[in-house]
Amino acid sequence: MTHPLFDRRQVQFKPLVVRANKKRIDADHVPPAQCPRPLREAERRIFDELLPRIVAARRNRRPVMLAFGAHTIKNGLAPVLIRLIEAGWITHLATNGAGIIHDWEFAFQGATSEDVRGNVARGEFGNWQETGFLINLALNLGAMEGCGYGESVGRLIAREGLQIPDPAELDRRLAGPLPDSPEGYEQRAAEADGRAILHRFNLTPGWMAVPHPWKAFSIQGRAYELGVPFTGHPMFGHDIIYNHPMNRGAAIGRTAERDFLAYAAQVAQIEGGVYLSVGSAVMSPMIFEKSFSMAQNVALQKTGQPIRDLLIVTVDLAEAGWDWSRGEPPETDPAYYQRFNKSFNRMGGTLRYLSMDNRDFLLHLAQGLPRPDDRPPA
Repeated sequence: MTHPLFDRRQVQFKPLVVRANKKRIDADHVPPAQCPRPLREAERRIFDELLPRIVAARRNRRPVMLAFGAHTIKNGLAPVLIRLIEAGWITHLATNGAGIIHDWEFAFQGATSEDVRGNVARGEFGNWQETGFLINLALNLGAMEGCGYGESVGRLIAREGLQIPDPAELDRRLAGPLPDSPEGYEQRAAEADGRAILHRFNLTPGWMAVPHPWKAFSIQGRAYELGVPFTGHPMFGHDIIYNHPMNRGAAIGRTAERDFLAYAAQVAQIEGGVYLSVGSAVMSPMIFEKSFSMAQNVALQKTGQPIRDLLIVTVDLAEAGWDWSRGEPPETDPAYYQRFNKSFNRMGGTLRYLSMDNRDFLLHLAQGLPRPDDRPPA
């Protein structure tokens, strides 16, 4: 059965420069040396456990993964995250689609976060030309070139532009002999999707310069430069880039699938490592439990031993309503429905929960680890 579809070409998009923003990176960024609030005793005990575990994990070349929600970026914490990856303490960063967008908008225009209520009333919410056009274009091109979701946008920021392929060359490849492998067919399909985008938007081949005056504040741009995996884990329709007709489901699927598998590959090495989940009530626990299940399956096949040696620290503003070291609460307890604790508790290893502002947590983390002269091996 065919149902009517909304035509996004009817939407009027405005230039991003006219949008009022709640956050400005020059005023709202958090310097890595800023003083956080002092730790309470219970928090101090967890940090006393966490910091040596991170040091030991990196000395033993085990992963230290950090997944975070979009408010980590909106709160101006990219400089703190940059210090952590430059020092080698964090081996993998993961966020949702909104985190990708806020980081890009900061890098592109130095400001982000619109008035949702007011802009919905005016029919403007999310309908911003540069955000929708450029992020989607970066993902479309990245899908053609085998890049991940976060990598595609990080590359746009770091390089300050995009290379638009020659449609005539794509036409020659598409008209050539059929591929002789499944991977070849997948590449052909990605190129066909890209060719459709070039035609639909009449894109001129060659270098498209896209200045990012604030890229020094971009965590995904810096991660791309350093070769640190930065994966994006979107949910379809959740982000404002889906409003724009440049958005293509195939490109979202290709780049996001690649990022999920890159994330899962790190989880598969997590024995002896550390996983940090900061302000992500749904995305982080959901992708972790599926990745961990696959990793456990393979580990048991290869060694007969499950993954056990793992410290998980999850951070959120909600007050701790349950001692998770006692096991899982009953369904009658509200804590049972805290996905950001329940899912991780079911994975095994050691779970610690901190009720903290993400700014305080990440500042204590960055300042509590050894200085760069004592950084771990690459």
